[in-house]
Amino acid sequence: MDCRVEIPRDFDCQVVLPVSKSIAARALIINALMPVVCNHDLFNSFKTKEEGVGSENDSSECTSFLVEQQSITPQCDDIDILTKALNSDRNLINVGDSGAAMRFLTAFYACREGRAVTLDGSERLRQRPVGPLVDALRLMGASIDYLGNEGYPPFKISGKRLNGGSVSIKGDVSSQFVSALLMIAPVAGGMTMTLEGEVMSRPYIDMTMAVMRHYGVDARWKKSGNKSQIIVPPGHYIMKPLAIEGDWSAASYWFALKALLPQSRIVLSPLCNNSLQGDKAIVEMMAPLGVNARFDGNNTVVLFSDNSSLVPTHYERDMAATPDLVPTLAVTLCLMRVPFSLTGVRNLRIKESDRLEALREELSKLGYSLEVGDNILSYNGNHVEPQGEIIIDPHGDHRIAMAMSLAATRHKIIIKDAKVVTKSYPGWWEALRAVNRDRKS
Repeated sequence: MDCRVEIPRDFDCQVVLPVSKSIAARALIINALMPVVCNHDLFNSFKTKEEGVGSENDSSECTSFLVEQQSITPQCDDIDILTKALNSDRNLINVGDSGAAMRFLTAFYACREGRAVTLDGSERLRQRPVGPLVDALRLMGASIDYLGNEGYPPFKISGKRLNGGSVSIKGDVSSQFVSALLMIAPVAGGMTMTLEGEVMSRPYIDMTMAVMRHYGVDARWKKSGNKSQIIVPPGHYIMKPLAIEGDWSAASYWFALKALLPQSRIVLSPLCNNSLQGDKAIVEMMAPLGVNARFDGNNTVVLFSDNSSLVPTHYERDMAATPDLVPTLAVTLCLMRVPFSLTGVRNLRIKESDRLEALREELSKLGYSLEVGDNILSYNGNHVEPQGEIIIDPHGDHRIAMAMSLAATRHKIIIKDAKVVTKSYPGWWEALRAVNRDRKS
């Protein structure tokens, strides 16, 4: 499906965001690890704010919120894949493009005694490494055999009782490897995990630990010399209601639209001020570009423009903690012609696409020339106006598709393979169509 994207110069919209797929995925795995599980389709039992945990004023850690059942319909592909896999009794499970499902299910099935499965995925997923996770699981006693290239899917898992103990893993690999191991640690007898080197995407690890604590397992950080450790005690998760906040990654595209179209009025919900999600950092990222956020009641955020702020002459930021925001920020800065240097981006090469090359290639079609280094993405501010309507290829990547759709504020574009957004934000195109209906008179 191709999509011709049109965005009016100004509009007035109220947006209900999808729930955080990152929190939902962790909740699904943890609920499936409980001693007694009635239904892996967790979305049938998610509670509203009033029935959930804590309150808005809980400053110890974020209380997650879900305002209405319709805000999770339709579910994104990642959550749908996980739900179906956890309900399946098949021996072959194909997770498509879902890297999170592949990593979380690898650890999950490794500790399911007597359960044998083969995990596989799309051609792109077969190119995304899982070696560090499998190596760590094997040291815990897991039985995992590769069926193709060493270190990559597909592979066969024969579930066994695992022994957690002491586990070491590099901190600069995927945070999903770390999260996958942490979630199974209590049922594997507890774990002391040592993260070697720089810890990448730490907010996602903190999110995992917060969800674990909600379900009764007190996972904590510990400093050991110059190394970071996480201590997870042995035990079992306890079934409790959990309400899930709106997705800050999805919100980032609306923050970008406000930066690009400052006359528009944008109201977002449901968003938690004390969020578990690292991508709430979009609030501070967009502030230098003239976008401010006001948190009103009922988990609503109103975006407004700061007319006094000056567009920066050069924008610099380390993105290691929030790599999913790189496409949003890079496209926005290019469209505003703000030179930038974004560091901490190395891991973007092993996402759903090589996001660094995808951004460089697709933005070049629009006349923006990006430089890609080993761990840096940069732009010098120059621009050559393209001719006619430009066809954008999202490279099979939902975040490239949504970030590049922002270019419709400046250029005539068509997005190929537009359906890829269903991985995280199924309602994105309908939301943009609603923007056209709600344009200011």
